[in-house]
Amino acid sequence: MSQTASTLLLRNLHDVFGEIDSVRRRAAIDEIFHEDAVFYEPNGTYRGRDEIDRIAGVIKATHPDFEYQPLSPPEAIGDGCRVRWVSGSPGKPPAYAGTDFIIVRNSKIAAVYLFFDKLPN
Repeated sequence: MSQTASTLLLRNLHDVFGEIDSVRRRAAIDEIFHEDAVFYEPNGTYRGRDEIDRIAGVIKATHPDFEYQPLSPPEAIGDGCRVRWVSGSPGKPPAYAGTDFIIVRNSKIAAVYLFFDKLPN
């Protein structure tokens, strides 16, 4: 099934980095990421599905109740797509914010770039 860049980006946000269940997270990674995909974030670079799975689990374990909320619909141009988001515990003000940017190749994620942002007012 071919997925749009916007769908892939939102699935990455919710089904990978927002998923506490390791089996469901890994199934999503195997479905939406290329085997050689790369995740870039300010503290490191993670190559391949196994490393993306590992770091997504580490990140989720630090804040297991946090949920990601897009601030607006994803914007796609060519093979790139971005979305701004906030994250925090449900019912509380967001704890942090960021922008995810992905590169899509053959209907799967080839690269994810995470940028941390200032919290919106």
